[in-house]
Amino acid sequence: MAKSMKNPPTYGVTSVDHALQLAVILQVEGSLTVSEAARRIGVARSSAHRLLATLVYRDFAVQKEDRSYGVGPVLEIADKAQSNVSAIRAAALGPLRTLVDTLDETANLIIRTGRTVRFIASVECAQALRVGNREGMVFPAHQVTGGLISLAALTDEELAALYATAPTDTSDERPDLTKLRSDLRAVRRSGVAVNLERSERGVVAVGRGVTDSGGDTIAAVSVSMPSVRYSPERVKALVEALTTTAEKISAGL
Repeated sequence: MAKSMKNPPTYGVTSVDHALQLAVILQVEGSLTVSEAARRIGVARSSAHRLLATLVYRDFAVQKEDRSYGVGPVLEIADKAQSNVSAIRAAALGPLRTLVDTLDETANLIIRTGRTVRFIASVECAQALRVGNREGMVFPAHQVTGGLISLAALTDEELAALYATAPTDTSDERPDLTKLRSDLRAVRRSGVAVNLERSERGVVAVGRGVTDSGGDTIAAVSVSMPSVRYSPERVKALVEALTTTAEKISAGL
């Protein structure tokens, strides 16, 4: 069969095409400045700045301390070849729905890329007051349960190396490493991370790791709920349901 020719769509939107071009340049070639971006796609500097700002807003890019732009968490996921994101997500959707049916709280699947984590699957519960869908959102790893679970899987040396350099994103908050190490020791002991309004006021989350066949942590599963529905007495039931879910996801990989 002859290979079909790739033609641009007649309904294409120029600004969308320009943004996609910049995203590809960032992923394939690396960092660039506003002036370089304007020159590469043939637009005014002000237009290039608006396009890059939009990519930053959607986590396709980050602005560095030198004001140049680099690849963001969304595009970094493509480099995470050691864990097949699509396969993990596919294995998780069924167990996540069962988890929501069991607890009637919103459930999430989270992976770490460097210092950030991304919610790659989210299933909302049916309660009127609930935590909304988080799919696609990116957070600093030290602020959310899934990130704490993933960071706890690192050695002290690996953790130090991860945070050894200054953040490339000017909006990135550098954690207090002494406190973070203390938090991670607690996570290692229990195998569970609890986020008591750490990342968002009024929201509590509990998380547990998902491991591969070799026992390495490759993702985390969590349940998020309004703080008014959380109590320490719920933790046991939450952890039991999370453990069952994590085991089902691991088995489905």
